[in-house]
Amino acid sequence: MKRWAYFAAGAVVAGTAALALSARTQFLLGGAFVNAGFRMQDHLHAYDFEHADQITAEEVWKEFREQNELAAKVRERFPRTATHPVVAMLVCMDARIDTSELAGDTRRYYYVVRTAGSVMGPAEQEMLELAVLNGVKLVVLTRHTDCAAEKAARVDELRKAFPVLTAAVDERDRRVAEFLARPAVAERIADGRLLVKQLWIDTTTEHLVTTLPDEPTANLPPAAPQPH
Repeated sequence: MKRWAYFAAGAVVAGTAALALSARTQFLLGGAFVNAGFRMQDHLHAYDFEHADQITAEEVWKEFREQNELAAKVRERFPRTATHPVVAMLVCMDARIDTSELAGDTRRYYYVVRTAGSVMGPAEQEMLELAVLNGVKLVVLTRHTDCAAEKAARVDELRKAFPVLTAAVDERDRRVAEFLARPAVAERIADGRLLVKQLWIDTTTEHLVTTLPDEPTANLPPAAPQPH
């Protein structure tokens, strides 16, 4: 416990000293402190819902509300920037993927659309197009390793159990092509105002790569080609 007390005291001293440093140094140190905070919590499994085998639905709801109240009080005291996002990301709903860590920042600089299997239907196409009209300059379409939706699409029994989801996974590339062909999107890509990138997320490291990382569960479908 003393070790963490020393760490916290050091962080306070470092944070105070950082205010006298350059804006870039403050930005980097702020990100480091945020990451350190997550790491301090990661090993405290008693506070994780997934490790509370006997917890009831009502207890989950109560804890959820308490955590929200705590977070909201912090936000009220330290309001965040209202700068309009210039990046939009399509990410699977998998809880192992932290969209803040993907971009190295926890602030509201990004639009995030999360769906099972990173599937983009008509509604998601419109959401992303609206984001582009609102000033987004980079759209990142992701898939990830060890994806449950993609695994289901490869197993006949699961395809029968989840026909809508697996059908959506089957037509994912077509939906991406439809999005790229939308007039507002295509026009901005053509004149250089917009970039659209298709990337893989290595689920274990959250590293973004252009090709499918090696993994024990192989036999995943190939990554979609980069459109631009």
